[in-house]
Amino acid sequence: MAPNEEDSTLMKLELACSDLKNILRASAKVEKTLEKIDSKFEDTEETLSTAAKRLAPLHSLAMTAKALETRINRAVSPALALLDSFKLAESLQQNLLAVSSKASSERNIEIRLKRLLKYVDCVDQLNVTINTISQDGEPVIQKLQEVVEFLSRTKATDQCRTHRLRETLVTLKTLYETEVDAMRFEGLLDESLLNLQDEFEGMLEQLKHQDIGESRGDEEAELVGSDLGSEMEVQVLRGIAETLANNDCLDICLDIFVKVRYRRAAKALMRLNPDYLKTYSPEEIDGMEWESLETAITLWIQHFEVAVKTVFISEKKLCVQILGGIMDGVLWLECFVKIADKIMAVFFRFGEGVARSSKEPQKLFKLLDMFDSMEKIKIQFSEVFEGEAGADICTRFRELEKLLIHASSKVFWEFGLQIEGNADGFPPPQDCSVPKLVRYAINYLKYLATDIYSVSMAKVLRTEQIWKAGILSKPETDENLLNDSITNIMEALQRNIESKRSHYKDKIQPHVFAMNTYWYIYMRTRNTELSKLLGDKYMKKTYKVFTEESAYLYQRQAWGPLVRLLDTEDLKIQSNVGAIMKSKMDAFFRGFEEISQKHRGSYVIQDVDLREQIRESTIKFVVPVYTEFFNSYSSVVQAKSYINPESMKGLLGQIFNGADRVSDGKFRRRDSKDRLGGGISTSIESDIKDFRRSGSNVSDI
Repeated sequence: MAPNEEDSTLMKLELACSDLKNILRASAKVEKTLEKIDSKFEDTEETLSTAAKRLAPLHSLAMTAKALETRINRAVSPALALLDSFKLAESLQQNLLAVSSKASSERNIEIRLKRLLKYVDCVDQLNVTINTISQDGEPVIQKLQEVVEFLSRTKATDQCRTHRLRETLVTLKTLYETEVDAMRFEGLLDESLLNLQDEFEGMLEQLKHQDIGESRGDEEAELVGSDLGSEMEVQVLRGIAETLANNDCLDICLDIFVKVRYRRAAKALMRLNPDYLKTYSPEEIDGMEWESLETAITLWIQHFEVAVKTVFISEKKLCVQILGGIMDGVLWLECFVKIADKIMAVFFRFGEGVARSSKEPQKLFKLLDMFDSMEKIKIQFSEVFEGEAGADICTRFRELEKLLIHASSKVFWEFGLQIEGNADGFPPPQDCSVPKLVRYAINYLKYLATDIYSVSMAKVLRTEQIWKAGILSKPETDENLLNDSITNIMEALQRNIESKRSHYKDKIQPHVFAMNTYWYIYMRTRNTELSKLLGDKYMKKTYKVFTEESAYLYQRQAWGPLVRLLDTEDLKIQSNVGAIMKSKMDAFFRGFEEISQKHRGSYVIQDVDLREQIRESTIKFVVPVYTEFFNSYSSVVQAKSYINPESMKGLLGQIFNGADRVSDGKFRRRDSKDRLGGGISTSIESDIKDFRRSGSNVSDI
């Protein structure tokens, strides 16, 4: 096996040697080929170098031409765009004329509003286009002029082309200088802006307040503002306002808005017939009849609330909707305040006149009504007239509240002083009836103590106390303040009664007068808010006890002497009993007749229940003594010539039978409606009605 392996290896070596020889021969051929190619590359390089040298001037010319083309394009392209803007402006002007013609002839409101929106959009586009022409015109012309000068200086083109380009430049410059200002200030854009101003004013004039001045089915229904225009109307008005603002007509736009909306708001409130607002000075208000002034104040309260809660809320909402997008919303609130300022000034002027007028007692309740209405509306008022723009109106609102607080407090305190000062001013009633001043004062205080006014009056007193003592002071509770204040007036009234009581010359009349008056006060205040405020124990201890004391003194001084005439102790030691008895009886009946006459004119007990109690007490006081005397000595004298005890009881009943003396001296039975019901002669509601109708000054009572 060894010789065969050697032969195989030898054959492989021979084959490898043959392959190497072939490779070497091929490499030699390749080398020769590469030498030829290298020679050709050198020739080509030489040729290209020669061509490059020959093409260099042409390359320079091409670069110059490219730079010139770029420079010309930079000037011509904006010029072409400027010309396109002129074409667009002309097209928009034609569209404006067409839309304006269609809108003016359209009768359908919705369609007309849509065309107005399109008209506003066209005006905006025209304004943008004219502004573009105005802003780009001068730079474009400047660039063209530079190109023309460059071409003329470098002679990069022939003179004919340069001349045509210069003529084009002159034409474009002339067109720009003449047309742009005309389009901005004298052309169709200016006319369109005037039309928009007219449309703006007309549409604002059409937005009216609804249901103002109409009778309301539910008087307690909440007053709320309403939208003054439809969504489409508001959209058109907002678009017009913004367009006018963008075209240097902002002042005109705002003036139109304020003027028209003030007129509309004023007309809406005029439907309430506020003629009373023409009278506003304190002197003029003092000259008004009380019924007229009372009605005027009631209307003022209602109209003030309507103005704030409906009219001005609606106007404020409209201002936001239309002007809220102008200058980031910094102008609309100022415009709203301008609309409301003059109207609110008229309301404030009347309220200030009432507060500064004379401090008559009956004005207290209307002043408290005004104060209470302002307190209820205070928060909403501050929200309506918000921000720096509404600061002046809010300040005047607070000043009016201060005036009302001062006026209410002064009227209240002066009422007490007038009662105090009235003590010596007029003589007491000759029939011992309750003085008008007492009736007036009690009804006055009863009404003041009701829930309607007690809260407001207490708030006034507390505020006044804080102003005087300082904000860091600790005022009394509202109930204590009002209690102490009314108690002071009641004490002044009591001093007034006692002063008048001392003026009687008759020794019995003071007791009848005090009995009538204190009983009236007690019964008229029983089971009322005034009694609850002062305390039932206080009222009983003061006025019921005073009544009982006066009744006791009346009985002892009026009927005591008659009873003492029937005393039988002295008859036991006398011999002539019949003559003395007859003398006593005669004296008794003369005194009885005299006191009977007095009860018909001077000792009148007006209250039915009080009169009944006094009648029963007098019968118990007189009749038993008379009966004993009559029965004991009827055998001594002729009994038939004197009335028996039963008849005496009837005579006493006639004296206290509820009759009132009239001009002819006869008696008439009181109507049943005068009888007290549950201790109160008439209902509180009727008292209040009658009291509020009364314009009497305390000094006149």
